[in-house]
Amino acid sequence: MSEILVLYYSRGGSVARLARQIARGVGEVPGMSARLRTVPPVSALTQPAAPPVPEEGAPYVEAQDLVECVGVALGSPTRFGNMAAPVKHFLDGLGAEWASGTLAGKPAAVFTSTASMHGGQESTLLSMQIPLLHHGCVIVGIPFTEPALSHTRTGGTPYGASHVAGVADDPQPSDEEVQLARALGRRLATIARKLAAP
Repeated sequence: MSEILVLYYSRGGSVARLARQIARGVGEVPGMSARLRTVPPVSALTQPAAPPVPEEGAPYVEAQDLVECVGVALGSPTRFGNMAAPVKHFLDGLGAEWASGTLAGKPAAVFTSTASMHGGQESTLLSMQIPLLHHGCVIVGIPFTEPALSHTRTGGTPYGASHVAGVADDPQPSDEEVQLARALGRRLATIARKLAAP
């Protein structure tokens, strides 16, 4: 069974829920499964920001996860049109993986959640794609052949899956957001399987 690393940071639960939907989509592709992981929070103080193992949810990511997986889905909440600091901090620490080509040739997709409809979803998704391109990843988006992409009134973009949490910070994705997240997971897993074939 080949695995896709579904890696994310989530504070309010929205990104974690999208991650689980992407993982479901990955699992719908024969021979593929998802490995859910999260990045630890960061702190401005010079002390550990979090325990070595989270109290709940997905385990923290380790460098070996990047080696063992045949593709990666990277998720982050939007922070002023950009990825959250913990995701950027994690990516900034991948110098050895960049030098060794750990992710080169592996497909990658991105996903996000915002509080408002025009809260920077697309710029956040694009900001996460840039370091993945530097690592040599093959970027996977959502094509308009997915009907929900043309009809969604909430999240969902061709750059990746997304969720609009609204002012009440509702972590539950809409039906269209679920459809698009699962479609992204299926597409990522299908492409990873083709790329990994001998």
